[in-house]
Amino acid sequence: MTLTPTRPRADLHAHGISKSFGSVRALTGVDLVLPAGQVTALMGENGAGKSTLLKILTGDYQPDAGTIEIAGRPVSFATPIDSRGAGVRVIAQEPEIVPFVSVAENIYVGALPSRAGVVSQRDLRERAAADLARFGFEGFLDPATRGIDLSPAQRQMVEIVRALIDDPQIVCFDEPTSSLSDAETRMLFDLIARLRAEGRAVGYVSHRMAEIFEIADTVTVLRDGALIGNRAVAETSVNEVVRMMVGRDLSAMYERNRQVPGEIALELESVSTRDVTEISLTVRRGEVVALAGLVGAGRTELALAIAGDRPVTAGTLKVHGTAHRFTSPADAIAAGIGLAPEERKADALIMVRTVRDNIALAVLDTLSRFGFVNRRDERKLAERYIAALRIRTPSMGQLVQNLSGGNQQKVVLARWLARQTDILVLDEPTRGVDVGAKAEIYAITDDLAAKGVAVLVISSELPEVLGLADRIVVMREGRVTGELDHADATEERILTLAIADHLSSEGA
Repeated sequence: MTLTPTRPRADLHAHGISKSFGSVRALTGVDLVLPAGQVTALMGENGAGKSTLLKILTGDYQPDAGTIEIAGRPVSFATPIDSRGAGVRVIAQEPEIVPFVSVAENIYVGALPSRAGVVSQRDLRERAAADLARFGFEGFLDPATRGIDLSPAQRQMVEIVRALIDDPQIVCFDEPTSSLSDAETRMLFDLIARLRAEGRAVGYVSHRMAEIFEIADTVTVLRDGALIGNRAVAETSVNEVVRMMVGRDLSAMYERNRQVPGEIALELESVSTRDVTEISLTVRRGEVVALAGLVGAGRTELALAIAGDRPVTAGTLKVHGTAHRFTSPADAIAAGIGLAPEERKADALIMVRTVRDNIALAVLDTLSRFGFVNRRDERKLAERYIAALRIRTPSMGQLVQNLSGGNQQKVVLARWLARQTDILVLDEPTRGVDVGAKAEIYAITDDLAAKGVAVLVISSELPEVLGLADRIVVMREGRVTGELDHADATEERILTLAIADHLSSEGA
């Protein structure tokens, strides 16, 4: 299968790109080269300027200084239409999907094929099926499915197909695998390999080092809006790229101050819900327990049951030895359980409210009297946790939507620290977070455990699981398949338990 381009091969060269927003300098004299027939990784911490640079390539922003050349010819993008006309596409991390129309209509939105002004749904779906097959996604997407019924991974695939149907020669992917399973990621990597083989210039933004070293030819690193350097992937290392990104050594990223855990804080005895079956596990005070498993193993569903957002249909859930049957998240919060959910933007944060408002959200009852919030106490609370967690924000009055992913996650953690929660469930706490912020979140997690908080972590990154956890509970298809102590755990043993049927940890 090929995606034979009709346009000639074209390199993209951006020279001296600068961009400011008021007094904030987002980019300063940045050079970027995307050679035809290569994959160029663009890396940097949140706030390094990657998104701003991509928005300049799409025509959403115009640079204050600098030039862009494609195939040696100067171009300027006053609008996204100009960028598309020049053969540039940027595939966004968060796809824009029209909810109540079909996959086929979403793919061709704005340019629906028609005859004499009439759109034939049959022809539309047949064409969509052909394009899905052309890009390697046959069987994964039904052209007739409505946008609202798509999974996050399917939404991402629709965005990719939509971007590629016009035969662009310069394609940039922005965190494309953040919502994809391993199998779906492999489909994407196969597609990127074909794009490269056919002479297209591919840009790739990701925080996942393993991906970069698997698919990229070169790495371009930004820090604080400036170009730090370029490296051939074959001639560099993870440690060097990390040092370029953060300006310091993070070799001790997973360092834990492990201690003897205290009494059992959270205990599940044969807990079942509509999604999981007979789950038994414990988390002790001062202990970090990780839930590992493949996508769809039931880890998030279990977390939601612990947090009172899914009904427990059988078994017993105990908090500090007392059995509970939660009917709402408020019941779980009252019992001392906090949840930092996987989708922090949709499920944890009020994006159009301030950092101060979001931190105080779980303790408004203690900050209020006669229905009025004591603003002075609220400010003091926000100041304390902004400082304690080193939340990077211009002020506590900043809208949380304007923070980086890592700082948004710290706001979620600050909320539960303010509540003095002693059982904390963290679902994919570092998803979409840069490597520097990851190290800070790991340090916060270690500090919480040292203070006696019982922490249950869900993560799809095995190095994270191995580095953070004192014990690892592995799930598959809604059941626990085994448990490993951190001293005995390896990626191979975890994967064996995650994949094989009815294995015990002794047989792993």
